[in-house]
Amino acid sequence: MTLQQLQKQVLELPISDRWTLVQVLLESLQQETSSELKKGNLSRLRGIAKGTEISSQVI
Repeated sequence: MTLQQLQKQVLELPISDRWTLVQVLLESLQQETSSELKKGNLSRLRGIAKGTEISSQVI
């Protein structure tokens, strides 16, 4: 399905259903974003841990 076909289908929905769709999409994006941030934070923490491990071995 192309983006244009999807847009056409959405425009055919009643307005209340459009708002429901928008809310579901926003919630989904929020969950994806928060899980990506968690993954990024985990990678950053691993990098910090490795850096700390190396510097403690030098001392």
